[in-house]
Amino acid sequence: MLKKKGWFTVMSLVLASSAVLAGCGGNNDNGNAGSSAGATAGSNASGKSSSGETKNLTFMFRGGTDEQAAYKKVVDQFEKDHPGVKVKIVVTAADQYATKLKAAITGNNVPDVFYYGPGDIKAYVNSGILLNLTPYIEKDSSINLDNIWKYGIDLYRYDGTTAGQGDIYGMPKDVGPFALGYNKTMFEKSGVPLPDKDKPYTWDEFIKVNQQLTKDTDGDGKVDQFGTGFNVNWSLQSMVWSNGADWLDSTKTKVTIDDPKFAEALQYFADMQNKYHITPSTEQAQTLDTYQRWMKGEMAFFPVGPWDMSTYDKLPFEYDLIPWPAGSTGKSATWTGSLGIGVSAKTKYPEEAVALTNYLTTSKEGMDLLVGAKVQIPNLIDMADTWAKDSSIKPANKEEFLQVVNEYGRSLPGNYTYNTEWYDLFFTDIQPVLDGKVTAADYVKSEQPKMQKLLDKAIAQEQKSKK
Repeated sequence: MLKKKGWFTVMSLVLASSAVLAGCGGNNDNGNAGSSAGATAGSNASGKSSSGETKNLTFMFRGGTDEQAAYKKVVDQFEKDHPGVKVKIVVTAADQYATKLKAAITGNNVPDVFYYGPGDIKAYVNSGILLNLTPYIEKDSSINLDNIWKYGIDLYRYDGTTAGQGDIYGMPKDVGPFALGYNKTMFEKSGVPLPDKDKPYTWDEFIKVNQQLTKDTDGDGKVDQFGTGFNVNWSLQSMVWSNGADWLDSTKTKVTIDDPKFAEALQYFADMQNKYHITPSTEQAQTLDTYQRWMKGEMAFFPVGPWDMSTYDKLPFEYDLIPWPAGSTGKSATWTGSLGIGVSAKTKYPEEAVALTNYLTTSKEGMDLLVGAKVQIPNLIDMADTWAKDSSIKPANKEEFLQVVNEYGRSLPGNYTYNTEWYDLFFTDIQPVLDGKVTAADYVKSEQPKMQKLLDKAIAQEQKSKK
């Protein structure tokens, strides 16, 4: 049994953890789905115990309106397939989820089934919060792990020492490839050649095409159409990685932002606003933020995650996906996010809770509803291949999502460490660079020791938690 203090050790880590806003899911038409989470080993088909009692589960998650509606439908279907099980849904807005989960952990009232980010796995397992799903999955012949994105499964493995290895402590709700979108209608209207969906722009090429598309369209002397509008928290990774740099070394114990290649990438990002003026200034963004400008058709390039698809169906222009521009490596890079669905180690009904988890992540019934809601890509590989070729679903080049997952997507740096305080500090202090008041070279030189100190602290906390 877990020690009581373990539940409180993790409290300070919950809010600091990177919760990546991904949104993808899926199902499989290979026959391994069906009621894949139907009756797990040890439970009967109805979900009722021998005494006929109703088994009550709580499922806590977060998401937008479309995602909430889709998950409610999946849960309703699960209850129909498991008449002895009732699921209480607890749903929150994304920005409230971590706080409410923390409160549940503090109160020793963890939901039976809940979302969590891969960056939390070490703390949650070491503190005894998560149930080991491996024995249940191994007994469920309907689940084919080889047909689920390996990247997604590995994010929720932990052997007590290294994340990404060992037993499974969650199933991927999704994998969320962070692709680059472009306004195809704007390109055609401006007479600019469309981007190549198979060959990324170089950094110089990307600047030039953005300059062609940044203009005053109404003749009032003010720029009202911009090339880009990237958020540094979610887009800088592409530039750093494609330039051959990273936040951590291979051991995940040393902060490496003082690498000149890292500084070059950060300066490139800042120069888009301050030197090339292809992205709105801080003041212009306050008037109308870059997301709103993209939604209105006033921006040429903007990141697109699968969770955006239902909303972007309503865009007043045609959009599509392309590779991210490539730095000195000549190769695109970006991140693939994920959220996991875990089971409380204290659940009264572990078999039914695991059944719900598997139903949400691997069943044909569940995945049809989630993918159909256009909030995620299929979790299951063979379904994803068919889905990507479906021309009735926008965007046209959905294959780019799959290429990110298969070829050039990475996990965010904070997922490798016990907490993300060191990583979060980088973005907390970044504004002077974005405003052109501090050079990237000076920033990374001064920030690296502060981040290293926090990373060392996280490493020490991890070692202590194992004892």
